[in-house]
Amino acid sequence: MQSEPTADARRESGILLHITSLPGPWGIGDLGDDARWFVDWLARAGQGYWQMLPVGPTGYGDSPYALLSLFGGNPLLVSLDRLAAVGLLSGPDALPPPNPGAADRVEFGAVIPLKRARLERAATTFSRDASHQERTRFEEFLEAQQWWLDDCCRFLALKDQNGGRSWDQWDQHTPDPRLVDLHRLIQYWFHQQWHDLRAYAHGRNVQLIGDVPIYPAYDSADVWAHPEHYQVDAHGRPTAVAGVPPDYFSPTGQLWGNPLYDWERMHADGFQWWIGRLRYLGALFDVLRLDHFRGFAAYWRVPAGQPTAVHGEWVSAPGRALFETLIQTGTIRGSPGGAGVRCIAEDLGLITPDVTELRQAFGFPGMRVLQFAFDGSPANPHLPHNYEPNLVAYTATHDNDTMLGWYSRLDQDARDLVRWYVGEEPTSWSFIRYVAGSVARLAVFPLQDVLGLGSEARMNAPGRATDNWRWRFRREALTDEIGTALRLITERYDRLPPGGPDNAGPA
Repeated sequence: MQSEPTADARRESGILLHITSLPGPWGIGDLGDDARWFVDWLARAGQGYWQMLPVGPTGYGDSPYALLSLFGGNPLLVSLDRLAAVGLLSGPDALPPPNPGAADRVEFGAVIPLKRARLERAATTFSRDASHQERTRFEEFLEAQQWWLDDCCRFLALKDQNGGRSWDQWDQHTPDPRLVDLHRLIQYWFHQQWHDLRAYAHGRNVQLIGDVPIYPAYDSADVWAHPEHYQVDAHGRPTAVAGVPPDYFSPTGQLWGNPLYDWERMHADGFQWWIGRLRYLGALFDVLRLDHFRGFAAYWRVPAGQPTAVHGEWVSAPGRALFETLIQTGTIRGSPGGAGVRCIAEDLGLITPDVTELRQAFGFPGMRVLQFAFDGSPANPHLPHNYEPNLVAYTATHDNDTMLGWYSRLDQDARDLVRWYVGEEPTSWSFIRYVAGSVARLAVFPLQDVLGLGSEARMNAPGRATDNWRWRFRREALTDEIGTALRLITERYDRLPPGGPDNAGPA
């Protein structure tokens, strides 16, 4: 008699959707009732995972990959409805304005001041009316999270006081205690609501996948408070920055500009910062996607001041020592059934043998993206017939166009090749079935593909300076009929999570 497969070996599937893309009355998705409604839909549709983008406070361009803190939560994700439900907002403040923006777009320029004003008024109510029990919970949060919270909130307060400018351009350097307290309270609400949502998801057999950007933004609490972790000079200015070298797609490479780690110093102190960071994220998520995994084997170092990434060099990183330490301390999981949070290696782009060896040495599943598969080579690793079980397979990622948008722009030869593999004139469901039927243990589909949307629903276009991160969907678009169709594919390809509520499928 065959034994039940372990959680690490079971075939499963999930949906990629950032929280900001959820529907809701406040102009942006948040941690309130619509997030729970979406979890219920996932459970009925047979999906065991909800993957999202980084959830920290965003800075330049509202990008979840340009965070003001690698630890804090995004204030825009705090549910005002849930604050109203516990009496912290009342009257007009508890009611969404009639037009906070388009229902299918996030208008950050309108949402940010709207939510900030309500959070400030909720904080005033908390300081006046909070019960002794609630104040005790708040103090316990402050004590438990002090190791990152104080730096984060002092930085956010000073950024407010300096008109949002980058920390290297500040005039004021003494934080206003009232602003620091406001940001501490907002972080408390974020974490309180987050853990409530995670518990709700677990009760419906849905696990959360989080994203771990490899580098901080320069304008962040992380670099401001701890320049010793980075390759910066005595004034905090980077001596070198991150990027990737020239390739077929970009003759000058990509100059990201993020500060690089002082890996030698981090190695010398036993990677304590990384242990703290991944333990913190492991308390928020069930699985972590390690962005730009190749940077843990070697990173492209560009001297500061260079206009492009051309004049960089590969420098070895101590990824093997780092992951050995993280596994030995129980921070991340190195084998099925081991302690720590599970990890996915984002091994896209220029992948050399040392990167593959590093991933395989620790058993991390890599990533495959169907949209990258059709270059004409039958050996292309993104074609499903070349997959191995220890992979996470996607139709597309947050940086890609939707599958229908991508297909609409292919030339005729490429379209013919796609049709040959898929076996028909493709719809978004054709691509979903193709990935779901692969041997990859986890298949993940962007919600835009499940909804059959085109390029108008693209989340991010790398290199495009504006109009990113704004897509939202309307609640009525995600029907039970769509859930039924997805559940059928999930059942046919043996990807249903074990047990769970609503096994009969969508009502």
